[in-house]
Amino acid sequence: MSAELSDDLKKLLDDAPVFAAVATVQPDGSPQLSVTWIARDGNDLLISTTVGRRKEQNLRRDPRVTVLINPHNAPYTYAEVRGSATLTTEGGQELINTLSRKYTGKDYTDFNPASAEDAERVVVRIAPRKVVGSI
Repeated sequence: MSAELSDDLKKLLDDAPVFAAVATVQPDGSPQLSVTWIARDGNDLLISTTVGRRKEQNLRRDPRVTVLINPHNAPYTYAEVRGSATLTTEGGQELINTLSRKYTGKDYTDFNPASAEDAERVVVRIAPRKVVGSI
């Protein structure tokens, strides 16, 4: 069963460089959180990581994920999106550049020159199962 993102949440994700906290499940069952840049494609959320990072390893093992979006200028407003993630390296570099331009105004390697040494980029596509909150 899938859930729909609200029109207000879609607009926020499209218009603002809002940060998101992404929770994955560690091998021991404990949560792991990362603050990330985020975009959307239709009703899906998109985040970027690299091959070998803890977030990528956790999601390959257990695709359950929760994303918390809490705009800095509206601290009592939030959306919690629970869902499942699929991962692919296809389009990975394009996504990180799109996100970097949205958040910094620069391509990723211009914003973070050390990223040239990064492992291959991964697109994490999150299909919402449940959405709660006030956005």
